[in-house]
Amino acid sequence: MSLRPVKRLTSSRPTLEGAGVRLRRAFGFGDTSETDPFLLLDDFRNDRPEDYLAGFPWHPHRGIETITYVLAGTVEHGDSLGNRGAIGPGDVQWMTAGSGIIHQEMPKGDERGRMHGFQLWANLPAALKMTPPRYQEVKAAEIPLVGDDDGTIVRVVCGRYRDTPGPVEGVAAEPMYLDVTVPAGARKTLPVDTRRHAFAYVFEGSGTFGNASPPLDVPTERVGAGASGGPPAAENRSLVLFDGGDEVAVSAGEAGIRFLLVSGLPLREPVAWYGPVVMNTQEELEEAFRELENGTFLRKGPDA
Repeated sequence: MSLRPVKRLTSSRPTLEGAGVRLRRAFGFGDTSETDPFLLLDDFRNDRPEDYLAGFPWHPHRGIETITYVLAGTVEHGDSLGNRGAIGPGDVQWMTAGSGIIHQEMPKGDERGRMHGFQLWANLPAALKMTPPRYQEVKAAEIPLVGDDDGTIVRVVCGRYRDTPGPVEGVAAEPMYLDVTVPAGARKTLPVDTRRHAFAYVFEGSGTFGNASPPLDVPTERVGAGASGGPPAAENRSLVLFDGGDEVAVSAGEAGIRFLLVSGLPLREPVAWYGPVVMNTQEELEEAFRELENGTFLRKGPDA
C-alpha cells in the first residue's frame, strides 16, 4: 500500500456568483488537468441572508454534471423540464445537464439564517456531452453512514467505502464522493483507487494529510513545511490536492476534522469552457451559445 502525498494545499477564495451570492471557491475556471474530471468546487456557507438570498436565477448548463450537497438551510430548484423541488440538510442533487438544461437554484436559510452547502462540477466525456438531461435526487436518509471502530464516520454519497455503496449510480467518471469525520487525535487511512485524481476539502476542524503525525497549530496560509518541519495543517476551507497512491492518510487535530474526499477517473480530453457550458472544442462551445441565442439550445425527445 502506498500513501498519497500532498501535492498542494490551498485556501478557498472569496467569490461572487449568481445574482450576488458570496461564497468560497476551492478551484475552478483555470487549468483542469490536476482535478480532471472535476472542474469546480464551491463552498456556499453564510449566516447572513443578504449574502445568499439573491441565489442563482435561470441559467443554462451543457456538457457537465452538477452535484449539490446541502448541510444547512435548503435549496429550491426548478428547470426547463418542469421539475420543481427543494433539497435540505444532508440531501444531494446530482444533475446531469447533458445536451442542455436551463434551471435555477435559490438558497434559503434555516431558522437561524444559516445556509451551507457545496456544489461540485464534474465534466462529461465527449461521448456523453449530448446525453439527455437527468436527475438523481437523494434524501439524507438514503445516504449510508459507515462508522469505524476508531470513531470515524463516513457518509457515502457516491462510489463505495469498504463494502458500502453510495446511492448515486451510473456516473461517467465513476466518482467517489465521501463526507468524512475523524475524531480528535485519531489517524485514519482511506482507500483511493490509484487510477484516480483525488482531493479533500476541509470544512470543520483541522488535520494533516499524507505521512504525518498529529498536527500542530499551523495557519492554512503556510503551504510550505509546518512548524515541526512536516506538512502544515489543513484547516477550515482548505483544499488538499493529492499525488498518486492507493491510500489517503489524515491525522486529526484537537477538534477533530471533517472533510469531503472526492476522486474520479480522469477523462484526459480537451476542455472548451465558458461559464456554465463545457465542451471539447471551441466550435462546439460557439455552437452552444448560438443555440442559446436562437432558441434551439434545449433538445427534444430520446435523441436529445
